Amino acid sequence: MSSPLSPAVGPQADLLFYDGECGLCHGAVRFVVDHDPAGTGFRFAPLGGPTFYSTFSPSARSQLPDSIVIRTADGRTLTRWPAVLHIGQKAGGWSARLANAGWLLPNWLGDLAYDAVAKVRKRLFAVPTDACPVAPVELRKRFDP
Repeated sequence: MSSPLSPAVGPQADLLFYDGECGLCHGAVRFVVDHDPAGTGFRFAPLGGPTFYSTFSPSARSQLPDSIVIRTADGRTLTRWPAVLHIGQKAGGWSARLANAGWLLPNWLGDLAYDAVAKVRKRLFAVPTDACPVAPVELRKRFDP
């Protein structure tokens, strides 16, 4: 079964917006950084930051979750379950296999599971103490304000 999403083509990376006060979101960003060592797949910016505000209109922002949002290089906006699957597919390896299997679930069911975890994520995953480590210059270049 093929995925309704295909990896971005071309020189632009997808933009992953994340909740900087969430341990789970922080872990997701670290996972993506570890699985995209060349930095060609994703760039990062916090939800509520200048890049987020310049990317989405006020009406669009009001419809987005407060966890992870992806703006693909081709202009699509992915949230919740499709965003998780997209990250897994781009990470490759076992993550891509699990993400491809995840497409077998109907989106409403995946979104339901995503929402259940999102609702308790700040209680289950503590805010990391190293949320703002001094990163090497090549890594800092991948983060937008």
